[in-house]
Amino acid sequence: MSGGWNTIESDAGVFTYLLDNLGVKDVQFEELLSLDPDALAQLHPVYGVIFLFKFPTDTPYRAGDKPLDGTFDQDAAERLFFAAQTIQNACGTQALLSVLLNKIPDSSSSFASPDENTIDIGPALTEFREFTMALPPEYRGEALSNSELIRDVHNSFAKSSPFIDETQRQPDEGDDAFHFIAYSAIDGTLYELDGLQPAPISHGACSRDEFPAKVMDVLQRRIARYDAAEIRFNLLAMVRDLRVRARELGDFELLAREEQKRRDWQFENALRRHNFVGFAGEVLKGVVAAKLKEGDGAYEKWIDQGKQKMLKRREERKKGAGGGGGEDVDMAG
Repeated sequence: MSGGWNTIESDAGVFTYLLDNLGVKDVQFEELLSLDPDALAQLHPVYGVIFLFKFPTDTPYRAGDKPLDGTFDQDAAERLFFAAQTIQNACGTQALLSVLLNKIPDSSSSFASPDENTIDIGPALTEFREFTMALPPEYRGEALSNSELIRDVHNSFAKSSPFIDETQRQPDEGDDAFHFIAYSAIDGTLYELDGLQPAPISHGACSRDEFPAKVMDVLQRRIARYDAAEIRFNLLAMVRDLRVRARELGDFELLAREEQKRRDWQFENALRRHNFVGFAGEVLKGVVAAKLKEGDGAYEKWIDQGKQKMLKRREERKKGAGGGGGEDVDMAG
């Protein structure tokens, strides 16, 4: 059951404004189009990466009592924020929080404040973290699934659909399942944080400067376990707001590009929330009326052309099945 959580798109603009609406300061996401460590390093400071992949349904997700790569760190969950995934559709937001809630300033000082390697997560998420850190991972997952604030913000970025209740929809038997996990360098170790695993997974010692190269090595090994035809992966980096860097450097060209990017994201997010069914219906009625007015079988010819295009498209999809790629993937993990 999804417990009232909708699926949302794997998109840098969605993720950035999701965190912004939760009260997080000076953080954004950037989509990575390659596994080149230099591309990630150029975004310094990098807090972590979020990786989307097709969940394997025909092979084991872990090898008995150990993961397929790395080692379980059973003790890490006591000092890191790590939550078990207890609900469908929330895996993307859970992956974001797995990075975010492990990047707070040192709480040992009452004057702790964010630097370039830590994040101001805001009062709401600070309270949530303080409450859940006293709980075991499975109860942290329950606390997340029951958080009205986080759920409402998450759902505010879902696509508007008047026909399907995503919170109640169950995947069809033939549907592919996708899952989000997080990677971050925490306390000198590269951790994989996956709510479907029993504990954080350690991939060895890793400094902040080493993170781009080491995390890309891990991702390369993970992707290599898939068939070469599988290309449905998505990688997003959680980084400091690039507008902050632009202001610090006095780079007004970069600042203008980033401001325009934010405006584009806001527009796209507004479109996701809007229901265009009524508008489309009115357009269709106008087109039908125009075809009927033409006479001489124009309406019937138009319908027949549409049927032929649909059949052709269906055949093309069948031929291309298994190739994947090219479409947005929802975070329905």
